[in-house]
Amino acid sequence: MTPGLGRPGAPASSASETAERIQQAWTVLQQVPDPEVPAISVCELGIVRAVQEATDGTLEVVLTPTYSGCPATEVIERSVLDALAAAQLGPARALTRRHPAWTTDWISDEGRRKLREYGIAPPGCTTAADTAPIRIVRRQREPAVPCPRCDSAQTERLSAFGSTACKALYRCLACREPFEHFKPI
Repeated sequence: MTPGLGRPGAPASSASETAERIQQAWTVLQQVPDPEVPAISVCELGIVRAVQEATDGTLEVVLTPTYSGCPATEVIERSVLDALAAAQLGPARALTRRHPAWTTDWISDEGRRKLREYGIAPPGCTTAADTAPIRIVRRQREPAVPCPRCDSAQTERLSAFGSTACKALYRCLACREPFEHFKPI
């Protein structure tokens, strides 16, 4: 047991022990799968915003749900807390932070690769910023979503909604396979 970390609820005795505990928590959280897309971790999805130690020694994990009405939010919180408890890192709590709102830009490169391998077309990057003006532009044609299986740009959207509200259903016209696409937000 790491010195200073074996006393649940007690603050770490040094800054280096705090940093080590936080790093251990990040390592544990990298293994927590998203319940809706288990091929990607909640860290790779960008849901875990921060891990910090409170003054009372409790680990605080800051989470930002992908959508404010995401049905998996409570499951994710429970999975995060269960994983930290199993790693015996002491008491922990999950905090939900909705501002700034989650964006698909927070999905890591590794997460995008895993989505593609899982058969879900990852979203393109957005250019959203907290201070960017909102412009309404009528697009004549949506940008092509490449097939995650054969990489063809010859695809069509079948439904604005896939298995969850954050995904759309597409079909590849080249290999004829259906696939889901994470909507860029």
